[in-house]
Amino acid sequence: MGFYESILRPLAFRLDPETVHHLAFGLLERGLIRSQAFTDLRLEQTVLGIRFPNPFGLAAGFDKDARAINHWHKLGFGFFEVGTITQHAQPGNPKPRLFRLPADRALINRFGFNNEGAEAAAKRLAGSNSPLPFGVNLGKSKVTPLEKANDDYLASLALLKDFGSYVAINVSSPNTPGLRGLQDKAPLLDLLHAVRGALGSKPLLVKIAPDLEPSALTDIVDVVIQTGVDGVIATNTTLSRAGLKSPESLSQEQGGLSGAPVREKANDVIRQLRTELPTEKVIIGVGGVFNGDDVYEKIALGCHLVQVYTGWIYGGPSMVPTALRQLVARMNREGIYSLGELRGSALS
Repeated sequence: MGFYESILRPLAFRLDPETVHHLAFGLLERGLIRSQAFTDLRLEQTVLGIRFPNPFGLAAGFDKDARAINHWHKLGFGFFEVGTITQHAQPGNPKPRLFRLPADRALINRFGFNNEGAEAAAKRLAGSNSPLPFGVNLGKSKVTPLEKANDDYLASLALLKDFGSYVAINVSSPNTPGLRGLQDKAPLLDLLHAVRGALGSKPLLVKIAPDLEPSALTDIVDVVIQTGVDGVIATNTTLSRAGLKSPESLSQEQGGLSGAPVREKANDVIRQLRTELPTEKVIIGVGGVFNGDDVYEKIALGCHLVQVYTGWIYGGPSMVPTALRQLVARMNREGIYSLGELRGSALS
């Protein structure tokens, strides 16, 4: 056990999770949290025309307002996403809205897209100088009726499309009423056609839920192909509570569950997507990633890139470089010399 796992994490886990989140941001912005980055030429790759120093990124949800964009490279990440950002500033759901489930290595959140809005994010991004590629993750404002969702996304896009390396459309958070209905084929086709037209040639991805039926996933594959979307982020949090060890006082909190219990659900989605999507379509895998073996597994299932959220909160500042070292060690043991060789190898 390292210093974080044995000393800092037990102390931090005695505090309110969202308080710890804000404290970590303050330390990061002051340059007081950092780790030794791990580099290996075999981890570098070009995806979507973008050069990534390694395949391991920070998922949306942590840097909601693009406050730490100049600092994520210090923790070893190969890329990151800001957001989710909505057209209108919104406070999100009432607190408490973030819950730890240590017995399950999981979190439940019902944040509700709390953020300062697209205009504030655009002003902050205009002053950024990130050395890493990053995505801009967009969601629907709570005050916007579902039938006006396209207008909401497009208004945010107009302000933010010139920032970042790619845009991600989030239609899968369980914490905005009705949002997951946008994953249905007809509304998703309409939305992504509109976004693709407004965005131009910049890479575009859609973030989906882990709770979809196989037939619904096939519909999403069809939409991605028809609209020229470049890839899929799989997956967001789950509403399932199956198999949890935590007491019901925790496990039955409303919200999306992330962490180890999502791993297999996310992997099942990734497996189907990789089987049905054209090979040029990119998959970013997220869900239940805690170490290098988890990164290896998702790439072997067909992912080009992998993201982490809950695993990083549990693992601490050294988690990313440690996982990358483990990934390279596993590749060495298996006689695999590139990410391209690893990608999809579990499906053959």
